[in-house]
Amino acid sequence: MSRQYLIRRLLLVIPAMLGISVILYTVLALAPGDPFSELATNPAVPPEVAAALRAKFGLDDPPLVRYWHWLLAMLHGDWGFSFASRMNVDTLILQRLPTTLVVIGAAQLLAILVALPVGVLAGTRPYSLFDQIANTLAFVGFSLPTFFTGLLLILVFSIQLDWLPFVYRADIDATGWRFYWEHLKQSIMPVTVLGLFQGASLVRYVRSSVLDVVRLDYVTTARSKGIGERNVITRHVVRNALIPVVTLVALQMPVVFSGAIITEQIFRVPGIGSLLISAMLANDTPVVMAVTFVFSCLVVLCNLIADVLYAWLDPRIAFR
Repeated sequence: MSRQYLIRRLLLVIPAMLGISVILYTVLALAPGDPFSELATNPAVPPEVAAALRAKFGLDDPPLVRYWHWLLAMLHGDWGFSFASRMNVDTLILQRLPTTLVVIGAAQLLAILVALPVGVLAGTRPYSLFDQIANTLAFVGFSLPTFFTGLLLILVFSIQLDWLPFVYRADIDATGWRFYWEHLKQSIMPVTVLGLFQGASLVRYVRSSVLDVVRLDYVTTARSKGIGERNVITRHVVRNALIPVVTLVALQMPVVFSGAIITEQIFRVPGIGSLLISAMLANDTPVVMAVTFVFSCLVVLCNLIADVLYAWLDPRIAFR
């Protein structure tokens, strides 16, 4: 992978993030609702105090002026102030972001660990009994929404069997190995819900990609040279079949984050998804803007990682 290829991809991130921030801020500026609407109807707050607060935070300025002030503040590390929580937005996000990243990262890892071997085996043995079972389970898993599977797991493993807690607690009163064990137990269901949902869709694409590659001439030539079937699959089929799968994983990241928002609400996971929902209900515009911008940055970062993986899987891409 050439250095110029990586530099070009990094430079493309800057205008992409600026465009995303403009769109997000414009949509939020045009949306109904006002974070200080309660002050206007609260008789205990004098009108001059409400007007002074609005002037301090620039809520009466034109949207373009507000966006410029927000952008300059973001570049200086000031993410704004939460009107509902009465604290800095960056503090709120940094408190919850690690939990969301752990849940989403573990879910994606689970999806890949399930989809790759199942999809490759189904693609190398098309129309076999295993292929039919894998396709059926993948179709069922992809069709079921995360809120349904989440409630189903809670009903079975929390209420009936009482094996796993259905409410995620960040303040676990434990130390040592018990602390990590309790965190692992309460993470099993949300990670499983997200991971199996993504894995079900990945299985179908891995199988289809393997079917396309396994019929190519160079695979037949490798077999004719006496190379073992396992080496043919791992060295010649899987690596080339992963290129469209990497594309799919990168393009599905918005779906993953939206599914994480729903999953965090079901299991009460204290992540930035639940923070976004509570901020939207309270018309806390600075928090909504910051959280959606963080989600956008994560999506762009995942696409950048996908571009790097393209160049690693197929070095010809880096020289185009």
